[in-house]
Amino acid sequence: IAMKAIFKRTKPYQDDEMNLPVVNVDDSIPFYEQIMGFRVESRSDTPTKCAVLFRDEIRMGISENGEDPTQDGCFFEVNDAEATFNELKDNGLEKEEPNFRINTYGDTSYKIFFVVAPDDLCYSFGERIEKE
Repeated sequence: IAMKAIFKRTKPYQDDEMNLPVVNVDDSIPFYEQIMGFRVESRSDTPTKCAVLFRDEIRMGISENGEDPTQDGCFFEVNDAEATFNELKDNGLEKEEPNFRINTYGDTSYKIFFVVAPDDLCYSFGERIEKE
């Protein structure tokens, strides 16, 4: 039986995972709900149009803040990279191969794969590799 993917923590590439830039919040949300399994926690129109999304142990926000989405995104630590990829694919992600690679940050290594959302934000999903 396949493990369920669990999103454990998030780290933004730029400054703030609660303020990720998108061109259109309404256009972006379906990808997060349908493919990535997030739910909308709240929406606001002021000061800019934005939405807070949540899943498992993490929260993130997307915002029409005028910044460049191609320069931003998040790293998500997940319990199982393969299960995460399979879940996203089962949900309709159009990506044939995960192209896993190993990235090391300090003392910690992660098995990771990347997904670029339709709104141009880039996400990496990493499973911590326990030291032998």
